[in-house]
Amino acid sequence: MKSTELKVTFRSGRTSVYVLPGTTILEAAGRAGIILQTPCGGNGTCGKCRVRVTSGQCSPSEGCGRILSDDQIKQGFRLACQARVENHLAVDIPRESRFEAKVQILTGDTGRDVALGPVVRKCYFNLDVPSRRNASSDVGRLKAEVGDVEIPFPLLRRLSGFLRSHEWSGTAVLSAGRMIGLEAGDTSVSAHGLAVDLGTTTIVGTLFDLVSGEERAVASLMNPQVGYGDDVLSRIFRIRESGSALSEMQQSVIRALNGLVQQLTREAGAAARHIYEIVVAGNSTMQQILCGLDPSALGETPFVQVFDSSLSVSATALGLAVNPAAEVFVFPQVGGFVGGDTVSGMLAARMDGARKPTLLVDIGTNGEIVLAHDGKFQATSTAAGPAFEGARIVQGMRATAGAIEKVVIRDDVLFNVIGNAPPAGLCGTALIDTVAELLRLGIISESGRIRSAEEAPSDLAASLRSRLVSTNGDIGFLLVPAEGTSSREPIYLWQKDVRELQLAMGAIRAGVNMLLRRAGLGPGDLDSVLLAGAFGNFIRRSNARRIGLLPQIPCSRIRFIGNAASLGAKLALLSAAERERASVLRGKTEHVDLSLDPGFQMEFAEAMIFPTCDIDSCPSERM
Repeated sequence: MKSTELKVTFRSGRTSVYVLPGTTILEAAGRAGIILQTPCGGNGTCGKCRVRVTSGQCSPSEGCGRILSDDQIKQGFRLACQARVENHLAVDIPRESRFEAKVQILTGDTGRDVALGPVVRKCYFNLDVPSRRNASSDVGRLKAEVGDVEIPFPLLRRLSGFLRSHEWSGTAVLSAGRMIGLEAGDTSVSAHGLAVDLGTTTIVGTLFDLVSGEERAVASLMNPQVGYGDDVLSRIFRIRESGSALSEMQQSVIRALNGLVQQLTREAGAAARHIYEIVVAGNSTMQQILCGLDPSALGETPFVQVFDSSLSVSATALGLAVNPAAEVFVFPQVGGFVGGDTVSGMLAARMDGARKPTLLVDIGTNGEIVLAHDGKFQATSTAAGPAFEGARIVQGMRATAGAIEKVVIRDDVLFNVIGNAPPAGLCGTALIDTVAELLRLGIISESGRIRSAEEAPSDLAASLRSRLVSTNGDIGFLLVPAEGTSSREPIYLWQKDVRELQLAMGAIRAGVNMLLRRAGLGPGDLDSVLLAGAFGNFIRRSNARRIGLLPQIPCSRIRFIGNAASLGAKLALLSAAERERASVLRGKTEHVDLSLDPGFQMEFAEAMIFPTCDIDSCPSERM
C-alpha cells in the first residue's frame, strides 16, 4: 500500500521531497539531489552530516546524542544519517556538511584544497597618454599594465584606435597568457564561466562568477539527443547509418546549451557576452558529438576514440551564444567508452589521494568503473543498458513524478512515489529495492526466477503469497492494485523485469570483479567504494549489495559522492591547476577494454547470479 508520505523541505536547496515515515534525513537529502558528507558511511560516528531542523518535530536519536552537544540538539541540529522523518520537516543544511565542501574553491591560497585561479581573468587599465618623455609603443604601454601577454593580430589591429577613442583606458580579457578581448570601461568584475555535465540523458549547467568563485545559477534539462536513442550505441549506429545524423545531433545539443545559457544568465542577472569560458565533462560519445567528431569507431571493436588529451574549441565555431572569444574546454578521455566524465569524477573524488584500494562506480546506461591501487588507476566501462532508468521494464519509467522510487516489503508492500502522486510505474531504484526484498523473502531465487505461490517459502505471509500471479505462463508480483494507480491498471514486477536487471547488474559486477582480479585484490580488500552519478545517489546500498550490484563489503565503506562529473567540471572551470591535475590523472590511468578479454563473457554469466547471502544491513537505511 502507499503509506502516508511526509514532506521534507530543504531551504538551502529550495527543494522539497516526499518520503516514507522512518526515512533518514540523509536519504531524503539524496532524493533532493543534495549529497552530504558521510566519511563514516552513515554509521553516526563522524558527525559530518550535521543538519538543522527548523520546522517540524524530529526526535534526536541515540547517535545524535553521542556526537552533538545538548545545546546543539536544542537548536535543532541532528545527524542526517541517524535522524528519521516522522513529521513534515523543514531542514537547513550547513555548507560544510555538503559533499562539495570537501573540495572547496578558495579565493586565496590558504593551504586548503583548491585555490581560485581560473584560466580567464580581466584586468582594468588606465594608461598614461604618450608624450615626448614617454613615446613607447601602444603594445609596450599596455603590457606594462596587464602583463607580458600574447596579443593576437586581430586585436592588435584594433588596439591603436581603441586606446585613443576610449581615453587610454579599458578592460583587457586575458586567457592563459593571451589577450582575447578589449572592452570599454571597467568590466573587470563581470566575468562568468559555465560548467557543463553533458550526460546521455540529462545536461546540467552551472554558471559561476570567475572573479569571486561564487555559484550564480544552476539548471538542468533532458538531452534532446534521446530522440535518436536512449543509449550511446543507438546514437552511434544512427550516425553510421545516416550522413546527416552527426550534424543533427550536434546542433540539437548546441541548441540545448544555448537554452541553458539563456536560463542561467536570466536567473543570475548576468549577460551571455560576459561568459568567457565553458568546461564540458561528458562520456566519449557525447563529447565527440558536441565537437562534431564522428564517434562511429566506438561502434565496433576495438572501441577507438577520436582524441584522448583535452581539447580547447572555439565557442563561436560550435555556435554557442556566449562571448565570441570564449573557449570550450573538453575533458581528456581515457579510452573506449571511458570518457571525460570519468576523468572529471576522478578529479572530484580526489582519487589521486587514495592510500588504500578505492573503487569509483558511476552507474548509468554505461557503468564506468575506476580502481585506484598503489598509485595507479585502471578504468573500464560496461554496457549496463537502460534498465536502471526504467527502460525495457514492463511498467518501468524514468525517475519523474508518478514513479515509484522506493519499495519496502514486510507483511505488506510500502512504497514511495516521486512527487507524492498516484503511482504510474517503477523507476530503477524501486526495481532494485523490489528484487532485493523478494530475494530476502525467498520469493526470487538466486538464479533470478520468481517462484510461484505454490513454490514460495512455507512461512511467507499470506498477504504476500496472494500477490504472486501467473498470466500466460509469466509470473509476476503485484506491487500496486489497479485502484491505487494513476492508470487504474495494476503494477507488477514481472519475470522479464528481473532478467533485465540481472543483465544490467551482471555487467557492472563483472567489470568490478575483473578489475579487482587484475590488481590481485578481492572485494574485502577495498577500503571504500564511491558511488557517483545521478542514479548512484538514490540507490539504497543494502539493496544494491544484496542483488550483487555492489561488492559484499560493509556499508560503512560505501559512500555517495553525488554528481562527481559536474563537480569536476566546476573545479576545472575555477582552477587552471585542476585542469592540469585532471591531465595527470588521465595519464596515470590504464584503459581496460573488457570486450577484448576472453574471460569476460564467463565472468558476466556468473555475475548474473544473485549472491546467496547478505552481510550486515546499512544502519542509515533501516526503517
